[in-house]
Amino acid sequence: MIEIPSADRRHLLITGATGLLGSYLVRDLLLDGQPVALVVRGSRRESPAQRVDAQLIHWENELGKRLPRPRVFDGDMTRPLCGLGADDLSWIGEHCCSVLHNAASLNFRGADRAAEPWLSNVSGVRNVLDLVQATDIEHFHHVSTAYVCGLRSGRIAENDLECGQKYGNDYERSKVEAEQLVRAASGPRTVTVYRPSIIVGDSHSGYTSTYHGLFAALRLGHTLLTRVAIGSTSGPALLGLLGIDLTACKNFVPVDWVSAVIAHAVQTPSARGQTLHLTHPEPLSMATLGALIQEAVERFSQAAAADDPDLCDEQWFAENLRTQLDVYRTYFRNDPFFDRSNLEAVAGHIPCPVLDHPTLLRMARFAIEQDFGRLAKPSTLAAKTMSVQVS
Repeated sequence: MIEIPSADRRHLLITGATGLLGSYLVRDLLLDGQPVALVVRGSRRESPAQRVDAQLIHWENELGKRLPRPRVFDGDMTRPLCGLGADDLSWIGEHCCSVLHNAASLNFRGADRAAEPWLSNVSGVRNVLDLVQATDIEHFHHVSTAYVCGLRSGRIAENDLECGQKYGNDYERSKVEAEQLVRAASGPRTVTVYRPSIIVGDSHSGYTSTYHGLFAALRLGHTLLTRVAIGSTSGPALLGLLGIDLTACKNFVPVDWVSAVIAHAVQTPSARGQTLHLTHPEPLSMATLGALIQEAVERFSQAAAADDPDLCDEQWFAENLRTQLDVYRTYFRNDPFFDRSNLEAVAGHIPCPVLDHPTLLRMARFAIEQDFGRLAKPSTLAAKTMSVQVS
């Protein structure tokens, strides 16, 4: 174990900083004056520091103010001690008292436990916990998911974990194993767990940088619309063809609210050691979701022309949607009731924004206009983010 000098250990070490939630967490914590350090993996085109800088430029353009630059470590959570060297570990041991582990794989299927989602969500957690122990970090903050409940129904308490439940996919299984590892760890003095439901875009601008869940269905509707005529994309009818109960409800939460709650909690000593359901008090029905998909693709996507020789019928559309969305079938099941008692005690003063029709449509329009992330990098999105309006 590293010998800890007497320096002020105020930095919060964050993983997953370049993902959607991670980028908001970095922004909100920096705005609060919280010193942060980031473990980031480089991409083929950008170094870790360049990836972080691009995101900060995006926020600076939107906020109209300069943000301080965090300490950035070139690391990889799938490697022992996250791939960090002795000098990096020494710096972390001297400056960091807490870690916010936000990195994760969202892969739903993974038969090979040496691959995703197990590689990041289980092996990666072990590596982060080894890092915590090696640097004597005291407080561990872990971003999990409300869906560790698996296929349970009824009321889900925030402290529930392994209750003999069945699971809808390997992602849920891997996140349960991750929580078990974190709770059994001997290194950190406190463990705080955050369980968001399905994270969607920004409640104000509609901005998002990842396109899972709600956006996966929207993207397929958008893509397949180029092969069918307007009127063949009845969202509720297509969800019904998928075997999804239109009276079922799903729990969606905007990324800006999730970030605000976690940023507050990691800086609140009384929140340490608790498990918080970051869920919406008003889930959305599948009928509402289906109607949203239909309206969004018919308003903002370019449909096939009536005389297009490649035009296909509704049955073709439905069969392709069924094939593409098979992996999400259990994902769109009816949600249980997530108790929020701990959340209300810690962050009841931060109300979850209402996901009304204009807000959801704004998110859908942003995703379609950005071609689901294929058009621009975060540093070039600021102006568009602020101008997205539903007319």
